[in-house]
Amino acid sequence: MHSRKRMLFLDLVLSVFRLNGLLISQGDAMTEKLGLTSARWKVIGVIALSNAGLTVPGIARVLGQSRQAVQRITDVMVTDGLLSYQVNPQHKRSVLVTLTQDGKSAYNALREVQDPWAIENTEDIPIEELDTALRLVRRLINKFDK
Repeated sequence: MHSRKRMLFLDLVLSVFRLNGLLISQGDAMTEKLGLTSARWKVIGVIALSNAGLTVPGIARVLGQSRQAVQRITDVMVTDGLLSYQVNPQHKRSVLVTLTQDGKSAYNALREVQDPWAIENTEDIPIEELDTALRLVRRLINKFDK
């Protein structure tokens, strides 16, 4: 029993790695026409969904990436006018990252391609399967995010 469970888990891990690569590739193709990348798509999306902005460490936590990697991309996106750094009343040294007007426009343009893509790629997947998969992935994230 443990052997089968271990093999299923390792197959799941490899499949998630493969899915991640495919999602990055699809994201790059989808966002290229907008002058963005999947990395920028992820950052813009996380900030847009936060409503009030996030710190760089907060973005890194949500994305499961290093703070340094997120800092590099946010610095470039600030220079490009998509993001801005704001004073954080909760923390003197960790600024809030927010979308500029151009960043909000980019997010709206992303939604116009992202939403049909999401619908098209889930038409043949029952909602119960998506719900179960999401719960499993979140459970594993919580297990490893300690």
